[in-house]
Amino acid sequence: MNKHLKIYIAILILAILASCKVPGNITTPQAPLPAVFRNAVNTDTASIAAIQWKTFFTDVHLRNLVDSAITNNYDMQVALKNIEAAQLIVKQTRLGYLPEAKLQIGGSINRPSDNSLNGLSLSQFLGRSYVEDYSVNTALSWEADIWGKIKNQKTKALASYLQTTEAKKAIQTNLVSNVAKGYYNLLMLDAQLVIANKNLLLNDSTLGIIKLQYEAGQVTALGVQQAEAQRLVAVQLIPSLQQNITIEENALSILTAVLPAAIERTNTISSIVFTDTLSAGVPALLVGNRPDVRSNELALTITHANTGIAKAGMYPTLTITAAGGINSFKASNWFNIPASLFGTVAGGITQPLFQRKQLKTQYELAKLEREKSVIQFRQSVLTAVGEVSDALIKTEKIKEQEAIATKRVNTLQQAIKNADLLFRNGMANYLEVITAQSNTLQGELELASIKKDKLNAVVELYKALGGGWK
Repeated sequence: MNKHLKIYIAILILAILASCKVPGNITTPQAPLPAVFRNAVNTDTASIAAIQWKTFFTDVHLRNLVDSAITNNYDMQVALKNIEAAQLIVKQTRLGYLPEAKLQIGGSINRPSDNSLNGLSLSQFLGRSYVEDYSVNTALSWEADIWGKIKNQKTKALASYLQTTEAKKAIQTNLVSNVAKGYYNLLMLDAQLVIANKNLLLNDSTLGIIKLQYEAGQVTALGVQQAEAQRLVAVQLIPSLQQNITIEENALSILTAVLPAAIERTNTISSIVFTDTLSAGVPALLVGNRPDVRSNELALTITHANTGIAKAGMYPTLTITAAGGINSFKASNWFNIPASLFGTVAGGITQPLFQRKQLKTQYELAKLEREKSVIQFRQSVLTAVGEVSDALIKTEKIKEQEAIATKRVNTLQQAIKNADLLFRNGMANYLEVITAQSNTLQGELELASIKKDKLNAVVELYKALGGGWK
């Protein structure tokens, strides 16, 4: 009968083991990737995201700003600390297969009641009313990783560490983009300030001529007033531009983690040129280049590992414990070796039976989190593809806008020369001159803004493709 009982127990254990399955390795789900990006003109398979930012940006002062931001920015410093913390956790999980060891030193004195069984026994056998116990031992505990719980914990820790590195990359990508955009905005404001000052000089000249004509009775006071009003447009524009320049310089200083100060620059908005062959590459490269997409992919690994850990918690746990050391009922015999030596070894299997459905609920929640991470991954890929397409159409259409605006400004500049010449010779009235000056001012300001938008569109494409962290 005893033999049959052992067979039944063995069959039961095998049946339990066969029914216990934990999730295997996860595969990245299919993402909604097109064959080529919409609005892509260049079909080169290489992506500008592979270009290091120090090579992509040629302006020396901009490179210095970006380098300072990457080195000193406080968000970057926090990201680096997060990486260090994740590294510590990874190192700790690598020791998961080793047993736990504890050194225990203890001493106790127990005096039972004289009328208790223990008290009577002590008086009879030891001739005293108390008992001493002194012990020094090392205790070991080891859990067999039958269901891959420790393996999943290591996988989760590694994926979390990699997520912190992707977070650092994402911060750097945003920093590079924000610094570049801020710098180009600064160059635009510089150009607009030059335009405003040039227009002010032109208005001063026109106003002086109109005043002479007024004194000669050739025009009315209305002409002087309208010319003065047009002059004040440029006058009002100058402090506004100076204010915006200072604010932009302060913003760039904060990004680079320094106190607000002037930003050194020598180039103009017109002298910054990018190559016309901006290749977006193959959409499949987004998963590896974009830190946010890569982070969502790692989230799949983390939630999958959590599912395995939750599943393993529902199965039996095999634990082996051992302890060894010296023990004595008398302090004087405590270190009497080998008489005081002792050792114990024990093993046990623990199977959760009823915990008010907590383990089952945790497992179901883990599965839901895994499904959510799949959705979020696909959403991040879709968003990335859309951002690249947006940046591509911007870079293409802003070039057309710049060409039209440049042609318009050239026409207006020629018109203002003609109007001024005709006005000085009495062949045009002051309204034609004022109108020409106003149109030229607005056209030149708009052209400077379009030049800035063109540079920003290139930066947005670089960022959308995952460039900036290399």
